Amino acid sequence: MARTLLGLVLLSGCAGGPPDVVATSDPFAGAPSITAPSTTAPHRTTPSATAPPRTAPHITAPSTAVPSTAVPSTAAAATAAVPSPAAPIASATTPGGPRPVRLRIPAIGVDTGLITLGLQPDGSLEVPPDGTTAGWYTGSPPPGAPGPAVLAAHVDWKGTEGVFYNLSAVRPGDEVSVDRQDSSATRFAVTRVAQYPKDRFPTDDVYGDVDSPQLRLITCGGDFDHGARSYRDNIVVYAEPVH
Repeated sequence: MARTLLGLVLLSGCAGGPPDVVATSDPFAGAPSITAPSTTAPHRTTPSATAPPRTAPHITAPSTAVPSTAVPSTAAAATAAVPSPAAPIASATTPGGPRPVRLRIPAIGVDTGLITLGLQPDGSLEVPPDGTTAGWYTGSPPPGAPGPAVLAAHVDWKGTEGVFYNLSAVRPGDEVSVDRQDSSATRFAVTRVAQYPKDRFPTDDVYGDVDSPQLRLITCGGDFDHGARSYRDNIVVYAEPVH
């Protein structure tokens, strides 16, 4: 049975700024943190395999929301990267199914390896160590298992384009495929693309309990707050399986 992921907002401080901004030595300095709600959402039983319990990181969103801005339209080709030593390494087969190892989004030129992302000691979500790869949050089900699988990547990194630089440019119907450790693949179709101010992030909508396998792709977006060295919005792509 899938359980709701509460209080999770990813990548609150992507990469220190867009390509024309010089990054600081600590790109996540000043990035906000979140406090997760204290209640636990009820779980449901689905006819499919039982998904493992998932622990949601906590984050505090910035207090000022601003109108969104367009993300530049040129995508950067992504390459695989070695997982960060801080990232927990999942086994080839997780309780919910085979571990995801590669992500492809042909419409925006994404073809990248997937590392695993866990939680920091303070309960916040780990982020990819650079802009060249995406990560699967191991507290969510693997893609293809019931529930919302969460994949995250940087929009940019130290003045260069990140894997999800063009994520806001995908459109409903675009294909997303995920290769798995057992050499199988699962295919999804984009259903919608949304942009949310971080102080109004719809936690239940993005991470709420669902009976079917679904996918969430998340990065930063909107205006860049030079004082906080962080984007003010999140871009979220929703996708469902192709049958």
